[in-house]
Amino acid sequence: MCYPGWASAQIEAQRLSDLARLRRVRDRIDREYAQPLDVEALARGVHMSAGHLSRQFRRAYGESPYSYLMTRRIERAMALLRRGDLSVTDVCFAVGCSSLGTFSTRFTELVGVPPSVYRRQAANGAEGMPACVAKGVTRPVRNREARVAEPQLA
Repeated sequence: MCYPGWASAQIEAQRLSDLARLRRVRDRIDREYAQPLDVEALARGVHMSAGHLSRQFRRAYGESPYSYLMTRRIERAMALLRRGDLSVTDVCFAVGCSSLGTFSTRFTELVGVPPSVYRRQAANGAEGMPACVAKGVTRPVRNREARVAEPQLA
């Protein structure tokens, strides 16, 4: 026998269960960003279909699982580039990207400058700055693409 509100209680329980699974996916991305991850594998890990995971993740966090993964990778790449002891190619592979072109394109979209330019600028700009401060100041823009500077006409 059903009581009044039973269906809404079931829906709320399912929503809370989905949110817990989405947090597990997000935590896994945060931990394993340098590993080969794809939406299908992430979905299997929480017993969801890839489509359902993508829709629910976007609804909960405002971006797709892939976009979230790439943002994590770019954040880590920025930290490695600020150190200045690794090449852009080494950084690309260290953060889990398998294509230097895709890495450079996404980096430029999020940060506003190519990784090689960022590396040069960061070597001068973050010198002497504590890493925790540099990370907060230089965090890539999420859910908005960085604006490319307009060329200045003389």
